[in-house]
Amino acid sequence: MATDQELRLRERLARLRSVPLLGGARLSAEVEKLQRQLERIAEETTDEDIWQSVELARHQDRPYTLDYVERLLDDWFELHGDRGRADDHAIVAGIGRFGGRTIALVGQQKGRDIKDRIDRNFGSAHPEGYRKAMRTMELAGRHGFPLVTLVDTPGAYPGVAAEQHGQGGAIARSHALMARLEIPTVACIIGEGGSGGASALALADRVLMQENAIYSVISPEGCAAILWRDAGEAKKAAAAFKPDALHCLELGVIDGIVPEPDGGAQTDRDEAARLLGESLRESLDDLDTVAPDELKRRRRARFRSLGVFA
Repeated sequence: MATDQELRLRERLARLRSVPLLGGARLSAEVEKLQRQLERIAEETTDEDIWQSVELARHQDRPYTLDYVERLLDDWFELHGDRGRADDHAIVAGIGRFGGRTIALVGQQKGRDIKDRIDRNFGSAHPEGYRKAMRTMELAGRHGFPLVTLVDTPGAYPGVAAEQHGQGGAIARSHALMARLEIPTVACIIGEGGSGGASALALADRVLMQENAIYSVISPEGCAAILWRDAGEAKKAAAAFKPDALHCLELGVIDGIVPEPDGGAQTDRDEAARLLGESLRESLDDLDTVAPDELKRRRRARFRSLGVFA
């Protein structure tokens, strides 16, 4: 479990790294100082700590999107279908009142029991689900509603039918649509953030991550199967690519970490919702004063800079 000191240091380091240098100013000394402090703290971090985040992100009692909708939104009206083929229950989308403002919300939804998990395909959406999400995003853009997305999926559904219906294209179009929206957008990874199925809903002005969530281009099992030809080496893979919130913040992939109750969000769903609501409200308040064109410009610049090595 990360300490408050480590969270503050990592957030400060992430912000410093994103500041453009103006008038010859140099921030390298401050960045190096913070990095040294983090390295001293990180000496106590073990592979077990990272794997604990993976297990908590997947915990069967962890709050899902609809648990947060129930606790955070008033006048919730759910939207169904992609207006073309089907209604994918792995994606939840709708309009509601949050903190005195009307927002659009899109999120992935896993199931609690076997029947519900099958109905929701374990949170792995087909192209129809992403088209439903995009329909909601366009509605939000048309009416000027802020957009909140809650990410919790092991990945987009990889089956033959999904590929036949244009899975890759649907994810790419979702990325493109989110990049050009002229409304405030906030995404939060609330559990598993797996591959393109997660990033399809996470190209936002602010990307948050709950303390025990994970976010990566591949699952630990998938990585282990490729590198060691043994999915049983998942713990070793997770330790190598570090999908936990602290390391995602350090890399600049996310903008902030949402704290959870002791032991994980599943121990107290009401408190987890309160903490998430505070972070979402703060992010939306910060974005309210930014002009639409500037929102779009900053968002595009931010995501184009990810992965650039200097």
